[in-house]
Amino acid sequence: MRFSRSVLAAAGALALAAGATTALASPASAAPNTTPQKVCGSAYKTVNSAPVGTLGTVYLTYNPANGKNCVTTIRNTPGTATDTAAWIYIPDTDAYDQDYGKYTSYAGPTYVYGKGHCVDWGGQIRNVYVQITGSNCASLKEQRTTTVR
Repeated sequence: MRFSRSVLAAAGALALAAGATTALASPASAAPNTTPQKVCGSAYKTVNSAPVGTLGTVYLTYNPANGKNCVTTIRNTPGTATDTAAWIYIPDTDAYDQDYGKYTSYAGPTYVYGKGHCVDWGGQIRNVYVQITGSNCASLKEQRTTTVR
């Protein structure tokens, strides 16, 4: 998946280099056509999500066949590569995965085995950070924090 994003980033940079007028006249296609299932896999169903300010959304997905969760952060509007991150953590097992970099449309996928466990997860776009703790924990109420730095 990293290779695909690199290719998409290079293609985006070439499109911008070809001419700003053409790039701006064309509808943005990378992020609007990107879904959590395209990033994580078709067997992953969205179980939770949180806005990253007005810049995009971070998604928590789950695959019942393998018991894994996946998190991806998808920008609303693709464009210049910017700091983008997705992360997931299982406190009980100390399992953790993250993806952080300068991306044009999304960060992730990040995977951990989460069947029967509480999940902490979040994402970032530019200077907006979202953290969700205690998610999918039956009666425990999750906590959501959005920070702008």
